[in-house]
Amino acid sequence: MRVLVLGAGFGGLELTTRLADEFDGRVEVTLIDQSDAFVFGFSKLDVMFGRTVREAVRHDYRDIVKPGVRFVQASVQSIDPAARRVETDAGAFECDVLVVALGADLDVAATPGLAETGHDFYSVESAFATRDVLAAFDGGRVIVGVLSTPFKCPPAPSETALLLHDHLVRRGLRERSEISLVMDFGRPIPPSPEASTLLEGAFAEREIAWHPRREVCQLDPSRKVATLRDGGEMPFDLFLAVPVHRAPAVVLESGMTENGWIPVNPLTLETRFDGVYAIGDVAAVGTPRAGVFAEGQAAVAAEHIAAPSTAEQAMRSTVGAASATSRWALVRSRS
Repeated sequence: MRVLVLGAGFGGLELTTRLADEFDGRVEVTLIDQSDAFVFGFSKLDVMFGRTVREAVRHDYRDIVKPGVRFVQASVQSIDPAARRVETDAGAFECDVLVVALGADLDVAATPGLAETGHDFYSVESAFATRDVLAAFDGGRVIVGVLSTPFKCPPAPSETALLLHDHLVRRGLRERSEISLVMDFGRPIPPSPEASTLLEGAFAEREIAWHPRREVCQLDPSRKVATLRDGGEMPFDLFLAVPVHRAPAVVLESGMTENGWIPVNPLTLETRFDGVYAIGDVAAVGTPRAGVFAEGQAAVAAEHIAAPSTAEQAMRSTVGAASATSRWALVRSRS
């Protein structure tokens, strides 16, 4: 069996690890990602706020991919789910089982003015680049704005606001700065009321302004003003953005999506295409878009992928044992 996994994030790594352990080299597993290294989400913030350097948080795939898994660094150019065929800039790949784990892309252009006057801190390279922006910031009004929901890693905007407070205190800039967190959720982390209550207390203690159920839809570079969907405005000197999330263009073009994401059977993570699964941020499962949930989905998909092969092996063993018993009975009858 040939298993092809697109995307080496939390879901893709967990899935290939489980398949490698289950089959011990008896199944051909190929993992494709356009990057050569993995970066944990929280590590982006550590680099961004000067707590570490980028070289310390990059984990090369060649060092962490499970033995028995072939890793290919390539960009996916097209996906044919019906034929289970994928075109990349490193060539074409065909498989018996296809798993799409390409995550969500960030659409900076979806918010007018963001590219000109805001700073995306959700992509790896943008977060690393924001380190220099924060180092040069001399205090003022800062907005941490979530520009659409759902988005991956729900705790990250709150963590950013708290780390920003510490960063400004450390630099002696907190007293002349304001921090606002704007998010179209009723609480900071919707799946966890308890954690949200603790965060709201931390915001109040640090005088971080929490603006629930509000969403920035546009930035005015000339006026340095953020416009909200309810018609309100908020001035800023520094805007740190969680951009609009979209399924990758190659996924949208594949015909697999409905309402922007890939629908799946929540019990198996199978799509409507035979032998094709989707896990992680790109799948419409109903769970928050976070690494822990992607890993859980990977475990479910891996178990389902392995089941037919395991059942087949058991059947072959049973048939083989039955045949051996019959042969032994024949020998005894002749002797």
